[in-house]
Amino acid sequence: MNRDAHAGARQRPQPRIRHGSTASEVAVTLHAEVSGSGPGLVLLHGWGMNSSVWREMAAALAPRFRVHCVDLPGHGLSPARPPFTLEAVTGALAACAPARTAVCGWSLGAQFALHWARRYPQQIEQLVLIAGTPRFVNGAGWSHGIDPAVLDAFAAGLGGGYGAALQRFLALQAQGDHDARTVLRRLRERVRLRALPDLQAAAAGLRILKESDLRDSLSEIAQPALLLHGEQDELVPLAASEFLLRMLPDARLTTIAGAAHAPFIAHLQPIASRIEEFCRGC
Repeated sequence: MNRDAHAGARQRPQPRIRHGSTASEVAVTLHAEVSGSGPGLVLLHGWGMNSSVWREMAAALAPRFRVHCVDLPGHGLSPARPPFTLEAVTGALAACAPARTAVCGWSLGAQFALHWARRYPQQIEQLVLIAGTPRFVNGAGWSHGIDPAVLDAFAAGLGGGYGAALQRFLALQAQGDHDARTVLRRLRERVRLRALPDLQAAAAGLRILKESDLRDSLSEIAQPALLLHGEQDELVPLAASEFLLRMLPDARLTTIAGAAHAPFIAHLQPIASRIEEFCRGC
């Protein structure tokens, strides 16, 4: 990791939680693997994935945090509960999470984390974005994303060869990484640990990636934010996090040399240490 830069609250819905050994259930049921002790830290996975992608990260952070690895609705062990939108999913996350917590989102999970921090500012204490962006696709005034046709192609592939479409997306995430084979292998291993995401939830996730644009709301997100971004990310260019650094009121950027879209796979320990340093320092 080679570069560091520093640049009307709404009411949170009251949680209704039934505690189990490894999962919490709420009115809108979300599965969460919970480990460790200390301040709360929620980890949100990316598109097509599940909470098992955080297994090693959770183990590294559990000595200092109460880590909640959440399956988004229709992913992993969380049942599908339409609608799968930024607003609905964020409400479900807020209901099942600790009353005060840090949140770390990767890729699509970073979109939810940004929206969550804005919608429930009294709940989110710190914000960590891995491969985060306010807008996933290129468009008017934005050239730090991918061509919308790329997501259209994945959406078209959901009908028949869903598994094949997901595998292509995983390959795109590893592309450019100096250890691309290891990253791709581990991502594939994590996908196989759970059933494929619900088809409607997967399609809705792609719509969020294609349609959401959070640029105008960034100035309202006052929480301290840590931006972690792979230098070689070909899915979400580093320029997206550099934009976030300029626009978020209180942000720091750490770039990870040689890493692509999933930097925490091959650079686990330095990223875990950076997250711990940031959250405890704030």
